[in-house]
Amino acid sequence: MAAFALVHGAADVGWYWHLVERELRARGHETTAPDLPCEDDTAGLAEYADTVARAAGRLRGGDLIVVAQSFGGFTAPLVAAQLQARAIVLVAGMIPVPGEKPEDWPANTGLWQAIAEQSAGDGGTAGSRDLLVTCYHDVPRALAEQAMARGSRPQSDTPGRSPWPLSAWPAIPTRFVLCTEDRFFPAGFMRRVVTERLGIVPDQITAGHCAALSRPRELAGMLAGYAATPAATP
Repeated sequence: MAAFALVHGAADVGWYWHLVERELRARGHETTAPDLPCEDDTAGLAEYADTVARAAGRLRGGDLIVVAQSFGGFTAPLVAAQLQARAIVLVAGMIPVPGEKPEDWPANTGLWQAIAEQSAGDGGTAGSRDLLVTCYHDVPRALAEQAMARGSRPQSDTPGRSPWPLSAWPAIPTRFVLCTEDRFFPAGFMRRVVTERLGIVPDQITAGHCAALSRPRELAGMLAGYAATPAATP
């Protein structure tokens, strides 16, 4: 049995993971998916990590695996280092480097250029401001609308201005799940960032940016597999 701490992205809620949690619990694992203090202008990355660490500390036991989506990638390694987790898993997650501010990550990684290039080839889909087009295009419509209603919290700028505090990526086995149909973080761009910043080969799932909603069973199966299989250490 493993214990999974699941970290949501910006302006979202822990509910984002509810379908994956159901699948993991059916397999005998424990899960927690706390709401981060997105609206709190006094909360930075340290407070985000503390929120997840407190929730993970209430789990009964088992090897801890910290899983994060999108902006949660800045928080997951902080939690994993603090709690000496067995593994880190990023699902379409942002990968920080020491001292990097989240607000600088898109420019530093070349995200804007990647989106412009993909948008030129797909008629503007990648650059759309419509979340149903960029993030939820492969999520059932009713579920996508529910997700947008729940995940419409104000997102404070404070964590975006917080330099990532670790001196290096933790020496903890790390996996990356690349979403091949992602329009928010294009797959080709993300594959390059994973190689450059983690030095590992990502695994793949045929899904958009919100795989926990569009492919929960498949994603949960991957996570359960990681609990049983050692991973590479970046």
